[in-house]
Amino acid sequence: MQLNYKVTGEGQPLIILHGFLGSLDNWQSLAKELSLSYKVYIIDLRNHGKSEHAQKHNYMLMENDLLDFMEQQNISSAHILGHSMGGKTAMFFATQHPERVDKLIVVDIGPKYYPQHHQQILLALNSVDLTTISTRQEVEIHLMQQLKDVGVVQWLMKNLKRESGESFSWKFNLSGLTKEVENIGEALPDSAYFPNPTLFIRGGKSNYILDDDIDLITQIFPSAKLATIPKSGHWVHAEQPEEFLAVVLSFLKNH
Repeated sequence: MQLNYKVTGEGQPLIILHGFLGSLDNWQSLAKELSLSYKVYIIDLRNHGKSEHAQKHNYMLMENDLLDFMEQQNISSAHILGHSMGGKTAMFFATQHPERVDKLIVVDIGPKYYPQHHQQILLALNSVDLTTISTRQEVEIHLMQQLKDVGVVQWLMKNLKRESGESFSWKFNLSGLTKEVENIGEALPDSAYFPNPTLFIRGGKSNYILDDDIDLITQIFPSAKLATIPKSGHWVHAEQPEEFLAVVLSFLKNH
């Protein structure tokens, strides 16, 4: 599996993993800031962005993809930061390969099982007939009628690309991800354990990491700290980028 990536900066490696239906593009501005202190790799995970598409999509495969990527880049160990699905991938990887992870940062996702909750977005995306579309605006209007959320629609529209000629396609593997979406909620196994410094960041308005989840987090990640960034939901890094950056840099440099 060849993963598309961008690298910037010098110093200790820091690998950033995006969330479900996202891409490395979501992290470019923050990667630029972090590259002042670290060698930052932003990656398109399998079935996303410009990375290869495959029929299967689960955390074991994404964990192996990340290991292969680090081998290809001659990275013996790195700080790893992941958001949502990327955060769950980072947790799976860290508990399986603790020697490859110096510090772990998990953004607005816990190690528990999450019921499938992407149905509405996937239904909306699958209801777009790209064979009849001639402008981006037509797709945007259709998605707004279905989802009625400007922020979500704008975020999804970043994945729409124009092919040679006049046709459009999605950057992500919509059919494959629709079939495999149940795997996105998978919990870490009972035996999972990662002793190294770990930071969980949650949005103050998000319900992905609850106070009730802290016991499970500290059971698997005994060195974990939890930071809550107010006035932000699930996309903490996009909604409060300055506060997010300050929390990340403080953890990486001081803990």
